Amino acid sequence: MSRRRWKNRVPTNLRQAMVWCMDYAREVHNLSVEGIATKMGQANHWSIYKWVENGRMPAVLIPAYEAACGIDFVSRFLAGTGGRLVVEIPSGKSCDAKDVMQLQGELSGAIKSLTDFYSGKQDAVETLAQLKAAMQGLAYHHRNVEQHQTPELPLGLTDMESDT
Repeated sequence: MSRRRWKNRVPTNLRQAMVWCMDYAREVHNLSVEGIATKMGQANHWSIYKWVENGRMPAVLIPAYEAACGIDFVSRFLAGTGGRLVVEIPSGKSCDAKDVMQLQGELSGAIKSLTDFYSGKQDAVETLAQLKAAMQGLAYHHRNVEQHQTPELPLGLTDMESDT
C-alpha cells in the first residue's frame, strides 16, 4: 500500500479533519488513540472517540490534539470555513530545486483540476482542494522571499550543526 500524501489534503468537514489527524498519527507516528490521549493529558481515551464520532471537541483541546497527532487539519479546516487561507510561516530558508519543482507540480495539478472541472470530469471539492494547495504553495514562497533578506536565527541547532 502506498503512503498517503498528507500535505495537500484539504478536509471538507470538521469530523473528517479529526479523523485524518488520527489517521496521520497512526500512519506516520504509529500512535494509537490511547497514545494520543496520553500525549494530550486525557485520562480517558474514549472521550476522543466520542469527540471524533460527533465532530465536537472542546476548542481548548484542539491545539493539544493536533500537537499529539502531529498535524493541524482541524485548525486548517476552521480557518478555511472562516474564508481564510492558511499558510505555513517559513523561516526564510533558502530553497533548492526540489522545493521549486514541488511548487510547479502543485500549480500544474491546479491547472489540470480546473480544466477537468470545467469539462465535467472532476467535482468541485477536488478542484477546490487542488487550488487551495497551489495558493498555499505560492503564498509560502512569497513569504519565504520576503523573509530571505532577514532570515531568522536557526535556534535549536547544536554547535556542530551550526558550523556546517
